[in-house]
Amino acid sequence: MSGAARETARAHKLVEVRDVKKNFGSVQALKGVSLSIHDGEVCAIVGDNGAGKSTLVKILTGAHQPSSGAIAIEGREVALHNPDEARRLGIEALFQDLALADDLTIWQNLYLGRELTWGGPLRFVRKRAMSQQARHMLDGLHMNIPSVDAKVRKLSGGQRQAVAIARAVGWKARLTILDEPTAALGLRERTAVEDLIERLRDQGRTFLLVSHNFDQVMRLSNEIWAMRNGRVVGHRRTAETTGDELVALITGAKASEFHHSA
Repeated sequence: MSGAARETARAHKLVEVRDVKKNFGSVQALKGVSLSIHDGEVCAIVGDNGAGKSTLVKILTGAHQPSSGAIAIEGREVALHNPDEARRLGIEALFQDLALADDLTIWQNLYLGRELTWGGPLRFVRKRAMSQQARHMLDGLHMNIPSVDAKVRKLSGGQRQAVAIARAVGWKARLTILDEPTAALGLRERTAVEDLIERLRDQGRTFLLVSHNFDQVMRLSNEIWAMRNGRVVGHRRTAETTGDELVALITGAKASEFHHSA
């Protein structure tokens, strides 16, 4: 995507979080969070443990519902009552545990829970069709993956991560949430996964990246939201900030640029 095209895409807010609060009993995990995610970009959220990042991700994926506030997709408020509803609206997530079945093949993992079937009351699984479409899916994403008949257990860490990303973005997801996508990988595999994310972004895919790795955030993201104690305390275009400034925002060394009511 060219610079001009990306600026046009940036004018389009794909997802908006509007003054979202979340209470767990007397604990207020989110205290009025507002942020936006632009189409065709990598948006990053940074913050220390306890900042509210995981709670926000669970709300966006339908695992939690906000106590108040709203989520909007392309300007229309939506209710994400459960993860299936979030997926129907085009929100997929890749978590640290990947949720891959080691003893199943690559194509079986890609179609897990989405199996193609035919027939009447006795449904038959269309194995050949799923295998062929899985290969087409991976080829379309330009992924360096062996035979789709290979068991996931035999893959390297980077290849496993690539399969998990393919499963998330391969179903025409409008937003893919990446939660610490390279935390357990070595340098070479981390580089390969980051290259894949960049390539998919340049194809127009939209990502929300949650990472403690500020170098990675600076390499991959287009914009960054900093959180502290359940609030958004700063927003920057990545090209206009530094890792040191982000650290100052999330630790409180730099004053929050937003004012919130309690």
